[in-house]
Amino acid sequence: MSYFNYPLPANEPVLSYAPGSAERKKLKEVLFRLKNSTIDVPMYIGGEEVRTGNTRTINPPHEKNHVLGTYHEGDASHVENAIAAALKARQSWADMSWENRANIFLRAADLIATKYRPYMNATTMLGQSKNAFQAEIDAACEIIDFLRFNVHFLSEIYRQQPISSAGMHNRMEYRPLEGFVLAITPFNFTAIGGNLPTSAAMCGNVVVWKPAHNQIYSAQLFMQALKEAGLPGGVINMIYVDGPTLGKICFSHREFAGVHFTGSTGVFNQMWKTIGENVGNYRSYPRIVGETGGKDFVVAHKSANTDVVVTALLRGAFEYQGQKCSAASRAYIPSNLADQVKAKLVEGVKSFKMGTVEDFSNFINAVIDEKSFDKIKNYIDGVKETDQASILVGGNCDKSVGYFIEPTVIEAKDPKYITMCEEIFGPVLTIYVYDAEQFEQTLDLVNETSPYALTGAIIAQDRGAVELATKKLVNAAGNFYINDKPTGAVVGQQPFGGARGSGTNDKAGSILNLYRWLSARTIKETFVPPVDYRYPFMQES
Repeated sequence: MSYFNYPLPANEPVLSYAPGSAERKKLKEVLFRLKNSTIDVPMYIGGEEVRTGNTRTINPPHEKNHVLGTYHEGDASHVENAIAAALKARQSWADMSWENRANIFLRAADLIATKYRPYMNATTMLGQSKNAFQAEIDAACEIIDFLRFNVHFLSEIYRQQPISSAGMHNRMEYRPLEGFVLAITPFNFTAIGGNLPTSAAMCGNVVVWKPAHNQIYSAQLFMQALKEAGLPGGVINMIYVDGPTLGKICFSHREFAGVHFTGSTGVFNQMWKTIGENVGNYRSYPRIVGETGGKDFVVAHKSANTDVVVTALLRGAFEYQGQKCSAASRAYIPSNLADQVKAKLVEGVKSFKMGTVEDFSNFINAVIDEKSFDKIKNYIDGVKETDQASILVGGNCDKSVGYFIEPTVIEAKDPKYITMCEEIFGPVLTIYVYDAEQFEQTLDLVNETSPYALTGAIIAQDRGAVELATKKLVNAAGNFYINDKPTGAVVGQQPFGGARGSGTNDKAGSILNLYRWLSARTIKETFVPPVDYRYPFMQES
């Protein structure tokens, strides 16, 4: 037995895709190739490709009538088969030496950094309507970082051992959970789709993975990278089924050991309730890990630099069409800066180009699907019919070709207007102008307005204002930013997650998350055990 060292890695460099660069040329070629071909995507159960014949098309959100390929939808039998395949693989995977498990994921990271990089980015761009930069920081850099950093973090956990007194030796084993882990992943980040199943699998667990149907195009490519890296069949089983069918079978199974989830608060709440109702049926108490909704804020102080505020809002609210859990969705602007901020916001939004991902000059692309489009449009239409708020810029919506919603800035007269409170998950920012001398009271308003607590930002040059906001908003955001936008967390730098209605705050991209997928066993060995029950204090003399 040897000890293996996996040092803290450096974050994967972000490629620029600048005109004339080799990576831009290659990405354009891959986009063209994928756009002009179709693929047939199976489920992966027990290492086998499973096709049901019940196919659904994969369409780019920005070009809804184009077909990228099809995927095979499963049913209850495929959920049961995936669980069976996972449990069959469990013992051999748990018994595999740590260095061999680790090196599978390190090899996958290297494959994605090289051979698969343009394909990971291109499938994310086409399938999820991300521009080249948004795809690069997600489908390449973040997923590579998750794989490499998690190997390092887990090696650090394995090194943590208890002290031993004279005459004995104590050691700690970090076992995988007893059963299978369910990973349910969202459409908006390819990296989350990769991290939720692999972080649990890295710890020796076996996984049933259900990606969002809108992310299958890039998810299947990640599975190919894992298979090429040597991941044994059955360790991660990827299936495409509806949520109720998945939940009914998994949450009633005796071997259900945990769920790793990113999605809506309502779905997570229902899952938690169902698990609680079934808790007596399980072999162990399941681990419930979830990152859910957000209504993320930016608070500007009267001392803030106007251009810093505007840039933080334009990027934080509208990158990837606001479809980030961390996206700036509500902003509080002091009255002394309001006119400048509003004018520059309008100017900035009007300068955005919107359209297909294949035109790299487009900053804005389409929202993910028609359901999302209709929901966002409903909020915008509501503003047009009220005197409690008004649209400063944007507000146009068109789904004739793709699901395009013009980036929209709303000014609310009422700080509790609906778009200041509810998660919209689209390119909609609502601002509220407050009395510049009422900063502390406004911080209380920020803290009380939303049930969420994911991300938030304070923008100020006054250090006292920064300190006051940091303290008063201590529970309002799990990721808090000073003089920056509230998006863009980097693995190893800003571990991500929030509390309150935003989830369990188990911090993806940190050592904290991996502890949730381990079950520790303490072993004590006594070298010369006692042979008499009597203690010295019992003697008379």
